[in-house]
Amino acid sequence: MKLLEGKTALITGASKGIGRKIAETFAANGANVAFTYLSSVEKGEALEKELQAHGTKIKGYRSDASIFEEAEKLINDIVSEFGTLDAVVNNAGITKDGLLLRMTEDQWDDVLNVNLKSVFNVTKAASRIMMKNRKGVFINMSSVVGVQGNAGQANYAASKAGIIGFSKSVAKELGSRNIRTNVIAPGFIRTEMTDVLDPKVVEGWEQNIPLKRAGETEDVANACLFLASDLASYINGQVLSVCGGML
Repeated sequence: MKLLEGKTALITGASKGIGRKIAETFAANGANVAFTYLSSVEKGEALEKELQAHGTKIKGYRSDASIFEEAEKLINDIVSEFGTLDAVVNNAGITKDGLLLRMTEDQWDDVLNVNLKSVFNVTKAASRIMMKNRKGVFINMSSVVGVQGNAGQANYAASKAGIIGFSKSVAKELGSRNIRTNVIAPGFIRTEMTDVLDPKVVEGWEQNIPLKRAGETEDVANACLFLASDLASYINGQVLSVCGGML
């Protein structure tokens, strides 16, 4: 039996990178998958067609999770289409890096809204369904930067650290309803964004990782698969670092 057979999952920000791989992994393991995209419309539509080959129900939604009304409509639309919602992966995120003295208020607000407020919006809306069902899973995507900080990323670090504190609190609030909330903190993962970096810079980063290599998107997706499955039924309020030992 596939690990997520018969379950319905939502992955936000799934048109590329880690989010896309999570959607692929969930569908391959029997899940019905709803996912969101925003700017990458063509990639979102292509992913929907691709995932349907796994034989489960798949639907992409163009939605901005940083706006509460859109997040609420998204959850209502998913329940109307799929009938229920068992797992949510809050993955949507952006970076707008810069040293603190040069960082604008808009750069701060945009990153906090997309990375952190979206997690509040989607979790609040989805928790009502899960509380009614008395079961559910939230997996929130943080970062090693949210644990240890990083120069030039004060906004990103604050948003990702906020996700950890938020998730630990929600785990305590919703645990009695059989709803688990956990966090994944990826380290240096190869994605479209890292592919454009200078190979020498990448090599330098890899040398500071005990495993001496960057992670792959499937490393994060497999961790999500485990936490979303019944194999992790007694894991709640935890932060799993997928970082090759960076931390």
